[in-house]
Amino acid sequence: MNTPVDILVIGGGITGAGIALEAARRGARVQLVEQRDFAWGTSSRSSKLVHGGLRYLREGAIGLTRESVLERRQLLRDAPGLVEPQRFLMGHYQGRSPGQRLMRLGLAVYDLLGGERHRHAVDASGYLQLAPHTDAKGLISGSGYLDAKTDDARLVWRVLQEARGHGAQVSNYTQVDSLMVENGRVCGAHLRTESGNTFSQAATCVINATGAWADGLRQRLGQPPKLRPLRGSHLLLPLWRLPVAQSISLFHPRDGRPVFAYPWEGMALVGTTDIDHPHDLNQEPAITEDEVMYLLEAVRHTFPHLDIQAEDIVSTYAGVRPVVSSGAADPSKETRDHIVLNEQGLITVTGGKLTTFRTIALDTLRQAARAHPALKLNWQNERILSTPTAGPTLLKLDATEQARLIGRYGDQANALLTSAAPDECRPIAGTRIWWAELRWIAQHEAVHHLDDLLLRRTRLGLVLPRGGQALLGQMRALIQPTLGWTDVQWEQECLRYQALIDRCYSLPASMKKGTP
Repeated sequence: MNTPVDILVIGGGITGAGIALEAARRGARVQLVEQRDFAWGTSSRSSKLVHGGLRYLREGAIGLTRESVLERRQLLRDAPGLVEPQRFLMGHYQGRSPGQRLMRLGLAVYDLLGGERHRHAVDASGYLQLAPHTDAKGLISGSGYLDAKTDDARLVWRVLQEARGHGAQVSNYTQVDSLMVENGRVCGAHLRTESGNTFSQAATCVINATGAWADGLRQRLGQPPKLRPLRGSHLLLPLWRLPVAQSISLFHPRDGRPVFAYPWEGMALVGTTDIDHPHDLNQEPAITEDEVMYLLEAVRHTFPHLDIQAEDIVSTYAGVRPVVSSGAADPSKETRDHIVLNEQGLITVTGGKLTTFRTIALDTLRQAARAHPALKLNWQNERILSTPTAGPTLLKLDATEQARLIGRYGDQANALLTSAAPDECRPIAGTRIWWAELRWIAQHEAVHHLDDLLLRRTRLGLVLPRGGQALLGQMRALIQPTLGWTDVQWEQECLRYQALIDRCYSLPASMKKGTP
């Protein structure tokens, strides 16, 4: 790392990963560093949607909506099996907003911006067939449309994997101690690894892509804050308790905010809240009792006959969004667009959406090239992600499983299968994840801690009760030797992981003894 690079990217979420890929494929020497694990922040705790955002259209953000629906279409083409189509359905009720005429007009514009028609209308009986268990009282009709969903943390790793294929160096658990400044301009950073090793990384251009942490780095240069950290929290329930075959869009009875419930990784995912997060960003966020009750209220209002209770919740998670502050009183009214700043040669990018990570990366690099004329980049257009060819072993699987493995592992999917022992080529009970994937990830995907493996490289910690702690004994034989952990290290990692699940991925402590 002591060798100078063209671009030093600070931040290993989707924005930083996208910048690293686009810069490396355009000929730059790239080093990316992340203070925690890749996708540790917002990029593993999003709503998992790749979407244009009807709410942005309603707020008049035509440009952002168009950009988003076009990027959604591109991701569906370039990342099948990782970015998947998701149908949405919204019911229209007497006396409730939005009305069917306004909604259908909005969907017509939505389709027009994306250049494809996906909207459809159903009457009340058709809506109830598509969304059984929803409230029939006052139902007039329904409107449907298409967006997409993903595993956000796997998307980050897939982008980083392709960046590495173009020559980028990427390092997790490497933090910035201080910025290097010469003649009043940022020219690199002094870095520290988790093990305590320190070194200096000189760079022609330093890009601050730290998301919600962006102001912290900017303030080292004396710059005023620009962000309003907002927390979005989610619930995961078994599909048998909340049986949704497509995304059901809800409007909260208390404040009219949009909430959704949709199938994700074999679970029903419910979200999201949108509230200010005044807490220390270096402390892992967690859902509050008020947020749990808020989301349960929306579910019970829409599915009144299911009697959903807090005890039905398998897991929770909360993420902090890096939203550019405009001073709006209502957090939901803040813009979701991104900004790029040039302050003493430090290029900061923050804000924006998961869906538009590629366009954000290109915008950032163009502005970086203007600020640093020494950067010479090739601006030829490329696919967002490459589409590897399935080898003989992959071709033995059904098409859905082929797409899943290629989507998540890219050109390494074939090697994963050929290196797997026969008894590892089976799914972990209750999930689509194979045992072979755990060994591969531990060997090849920069795992430092148990939560890297179970909460980000896979999502076992979200979809299994108590974070999958009951399977730790079976996992040990695969993981411990591969990572070279001693028995003491294994026990420490298990205790650390269990504490993390209890604190940040379960019901709040105040709700664990008594349920509403």
